Amino acid sequence: MTQGNRTGTPKLVTVFGGTGFIGRHVIRRLAAGGVRVRVAVRDPEAGMFLKTMGDVGQIELVQANLRDDASVARAVAGADQVVISVGLLFEGGRQTFEAVHVDGVGRVARAAADAGVGKLVHISALGADEKARSAYSRTKAAGETAIREAFPGATIFRPGVVFGPEDNFFNQLGAMASLSPVMPIFARSMFDFEGAKFQPVFVGDVANAIVQVLDSDDVVGETLELGGPEVVSWRGLVEFVLQATMRNRLLVPFLISLTKVFAFFLELLPSPMLTRDQLRSMEVDNVVSEAGNGLEKLGITPTPMEAVVPGYLARYRRPGRRHGLQHE
Repeated sequence: MTQGNRTGTPKLVTVFGGTGFIGRHVIRRLAAGGVRVRVAVRDPEAGMFLKTMGDVGQIELVQANLRDDASVARAVAGADQVVISVGLLFEGGRQTFEAVHVDGVGRVARAAADAGVGKLVHISALGADEKARSAYSRTKAAGETAIREAFPGATIFRPGVVFGPEDNFFNQLGAMASLSPVMPIFARSMFDFEGAKFQPVFVGDVANAIVQVLDSDDVVGETLELGGPEVVSWRGLVEFVLQATMRNRLLVPFLISLTKVFAFFLELLPSPMLTRDQLRSMEVDNVVSEAGNGLEKLGITPTPMEAVVPGYLARYRRPGRRHGLQHE
């Protein structure tokens, strides 16, 4: 899979956000292909688990802060390629959407261009739009602009909701199903009983797309949206989780405009399970546009939710019913 650089040694790929959900899957695939990986993280000690994904010395961890030019420059120095997989689900302290999604990724792109990096892949998000209702989506769009200004040939991926064993999406719904007698349907109006539509994509497919692009010149400079094979409403996703966890729960519509009041208080917690900005993002559908699914363009068959999600949601079933057919 992997090509060497000009010196004949295995190529070096610097990954920003390697300890994150998508990043760790990318690193595992790069290491399996014989690539040397440099993981740029704020706290190298927290990323030591990544070293077990490769041979001795294959995966290197370096300290880098997205707000610091010098540390970012050191992280990309000598790299053949760079992958940016950083993002926030909610803001806290100095970690704001603007600081990470825009200023941070722009700093990496400029450093990569100055260092003569051959290829840059950036992970944005489906729904990125400078006119979006949510700050998350607006700053993701602004980050894409910053990337293009500094590194015009970058390939940008916009994945939808990403699922996999370590995700924060289906696992959160599974935990809620195991604890709460009701499940919320976030309604956009008084007459909305389905909620927004989503197109969840498997983390393994996203990682494969990234690695494939690093080994090819087919989509240099393009922006590709990544989605799974199914478009499902929020209600459909909740029902899917209830089936997978073998739970019977009451589905209750929560009007988004009113739920934002409740989310305001949740935002006071160190790690809120719901924010007003997330609710704003659920006021619109999160599906691949008419431009088409980038996975199919790359020749990757999207993995259905049914093939992966029930396996790791089994942990949320009632004890004694992990393999049964009964529902409580």
